Order: sequence, then structure tokens, then C-alpha cells
Amino acid sequence: MDLAIPAAALLRLYRGEVREVVARARDGRVLRFPVAALRPFVSRDGVHGRFRIRCDAGQRLAGIERVSCPV
Repeated sequence: MDLAIPAAALLRLYRGEVREVVARARDGRVLRFPVAALRPFVSRDGVHGRFRIRCDAGQRLAGIERVSCPV
């Protein structure tokens, strides 16, 4: 999944206004997961890059990893 979330949008995370990210995967699926899962990937510019998201058998987030950074 490609993500490009600007820093200004992430401020809502730290204010507690946002708890979930809703994003469309490249294959068209809509994914919803806790915004806290992105904290390890937050930079001064926000969160940008391509990510691999793993789900468990219950369709809950099992892990997220960055597979590439934007150029």
C-alpha cells in the first residue's frame, strides 16, 4: 500500500482526533487500521512510502513494514 500522509494531517493523531487510518490498497481493497501502527514511520514530513500490511486470520492488523521510501 502506498501512503502519503502530510505532517499537518498527522497532527490530528497527536491531538487524539484520529484513531484509524482508512486507505485504499493498490488492488482496490479498502483497509482500516489503528493510526498508532504508523508511529514508527512518522518523520518531520509525515508518513510516506510503500508499506506491506499483514493481517491475522481474524482480519486484524498483525504487522506493518515499510518496503520502500519515496524518491
